[in-house]
Amino acid sequence: MTTHDITIDTIDTTIAGGGIVLLDFWAAWCGPCRRFAPVFEGAAAANPDIAFGKVDTEDQQQLAAAFRITSIPTLMAFRDGILIFSQPGALGPAQLDSLIAGIRALDMDDVRRQVARQRAIRDAS
Repeated sequence: MTTHDITIDTIDTTIAGGGIVLLDFWAAWCGPCRRFAPVFEGAAAANPDIAFGKVDTEDQQQLAAAFRITSIPTLMAFRDGILIFSQPGALGPAQLDSLIAGIRALDMDDVRRQVARQRAIRDAS
């Protein structure tokens, strides 16, 4: 599997599609982004059941702003439509593999309970 270019028009359907979604926020002028690109592509090839998307922050400035991207590269991970990881900085292959393994191992019923609790607390205040 390869990566897909994500735009403001495709972001919602990409995340709502379920399963695991990894997003790489990047720009062509960014050296660390260029170094991370083959790591991200390699993980996409090794994990065809995961949606790998790339968001060009120069072309998709509105989308980058909506996700509050202040540093690139930034990697975000969603599972079943829930944001579960967001971190700036390039990862190495072993780090990305470890992250993917951790995402796969999550108990999503527990994650959904935690999200519901956080929403209830926020709504009560």
